[in-house]
Amino acid sequence: MTEVTHYGAGGPSLKVVVANSRVSEQSHDGSHFLRGVIAELESRGHQVHTLAPTGRSRTTLETLNLDADLDGAGLVLVSALTDPGLIAAIGAHRARHDDYRLLFHDTHRTRTAPKEASQLDLSSYDGVLAGGEALRRVYLERGWAARAWTWHEAVDTRVFHPLPATEPEADLVWIGDWGEGARRRELRNFLLCPARSARLHGHLYGDGYPASARLGIRLSGLRYCGSKPDDRVPELFARHRLTVHVPPRGRDGEPPDAPTSYFFEALACGIPLVSAPWDDAEGLFRPEQDYLLARDCAEMREAMQAILEFPEFAAQLRESGLETIHARHTCAHRADELLAIDAELKGDRLELAG
Repeated sequence: MTEVTHYGAGGPSLKVVVANSRVSEQSHDGSHFLRGVIAELESRGHQVHTLAPTGRSRTTLETLNLDADLDGAGLVLVSALTDPGLIAAIGAHRARHDDYRLLFHDTHRTRTAPKEASQLDLSSYDGVLAGGEALRRVYLERGWAARAWTWHEAVDTRVFHPLPATEPEADLVWIGDWGEGARRRELRNFLLCPARSARLHGHLYGDGYPASARLGIRLSGLRYCGSKPDDRVPELFARHRLTVHVPPRGRDGEPPDAPTSYFFEALACGIPLVSAPWDDAEGLFRPEQDYLLARDCAEMREAMQAILEFPEFAAQLRESGLETIHARHTCAHRADELLAIDAELKGDRLELAG
């Protein structure tokens, strides 16, 4: 297991401001990662202030006092989940003030909302933290940002970890919202169809499940259990023998180049995972060692059966996945990377000033 260096540990306290309109929503997966990074920074003595206005109204934005909220900040991190008006307002504030570093964080916006992403004015931002190398290149090649770094998602292992004292009582668990269109077809092909074929028992949690989806779940032999209980996710993983990762595809229909936060959280909790296709061009994980990859319903069924029928094989998957998470993909690793990028920006400014 690789030791985390804790870049900047023991150094002067840094005031970090994180702008994210959904960072306080426990049910929003995209915020789990940032909450973990915030917790890690605070554990090292850094001051972290969050800007999380609700709604998109002009009145809501006008109630913010950016001069006060950003006073004394060393680093300001603005998430793509932030209200577009606040993204613009902080950029305008940065154009008038040169006493902090300003970064934009995007895990998926150019894939799911390319038009909206192209309309963002990031000219006053120091750069972009992109959730994958392909995403980083998009920002640079299209001229949306002058600088960009790859900053992958990760998991807060203080929250997501194995519960060895809890015994599995069912085969399969899946936690996530149902979605629309192609997303529904993917869930039927990689979740309901193979579960029914393998005659698995298990549970699904999430929102947006219409009557037709609930009927399909019953016919598959699984049970729909309502909204996702965020505070029980590690327990739910521990009570089941395997889970499935179905990454959302981009508007072009191509598989993503990075997994969702669910992937990281599942491996961190030590549950064997089978994933629908995604393009791990950066070698974040070890396929067929950290997790199993299935290209269709038949391969998904075979992978599920292998995990259930061969306990030693399942144990190897659990141990390997945990090893990779702790070696490379914790929020402590990402906090190190963030502080290193901030130090790089500070060094560049000192060089220019000199």
